[in-house]
Amino acid sequence: MPYRPLAAEAGFVHVCAHRGHSIAAPENTLPALEAAAAHGADACEIDVVLSADGEIIVIHDELLDRTTDGKGRVAAFDTQALARLDAGSWFDPRFAGTRLPTLTQALTTARTHRLALLIEIKERQRPDRLIERLAVVLAEQRALDDVLVISFDHPSLRRAQTRISGLRTEIITHARHVDPVAVAHNAGLKIRSGSANILFLRWDAKCTKSPPVKSTLKFPNFSLYASTKPSISLANPSTAPVSKLVVVSYPISGTLLSAFTKGSFAVK
Repeated sequence: MPYRPLAAEAGFVHVCAHRGHSIAAPENTLPALEAAAAHGADACEIDVVLSADGEIIVIHDELLDRTTDGKGRVAAFDTQALARLDAGSWFDPRFAGTRLPTLTQALTTARTHRLALLIEIKERQRPDRLIERLAVVLAEQRALDDVLVISFDHPSLRRAQTRISGLRTEIITHARHVDPVAVAHNAGLKIRSGSANILFLRWDAKCTKSPPVKSTLKFPNFSLYASTKPSISLANPSTAPVSKLVVVSYPISGTLLSAFTKGSFAVK
């Protein structure tokens, strides 16, 4: 089943785990994806950069130091060298020996667990080369309908749209834009007929319930983004605080628009 990010199309609100279930397992690893699925997420956000030999590696930082036993830039190591690094011990000794996955490996695991992937481009030095490799990987894996490509670097998203026919993208930003629709236009969007009703929401609290409830809301164009722990209940958010959520309404075709601000809403 193709990933349909809008609740109006999917029939329910998605639960997306940020870097996988990054409280239960090392972020951006295959165990994190598996844990997200086990806790009820139906999508995961992951981050990608390039290795020295041009392979797409799933890791948030351009440096290895924080989440592996390696030192230095990811781009200084080829795929084989990166595959020998320990990407789990820093998080918990139970995950010793966990490896940095390639995007191909992440797509395979995601498909096994019926997860969509939101792929965030973190590569700053060679984004065009990453986009070329992304086109190949998505074609080889027949995964175009299973992913959404996102980035804070909006020109990269425009280039990705041009290079990969049918690619769906999402603009992300931390800024409070005066005219977010203009930002969307500048990133190459076409607005659907009618007004663009964009709502940004972020909650920061501890998660208390599991598994999540895929709720159908009165707001038809919503997606639910769980940025740490995917164990979320929408049944009663006033009594079941959730963990770093972004709920976004984006009736925009071609590219989606999201932002990180604070707010609240009630589910009836």
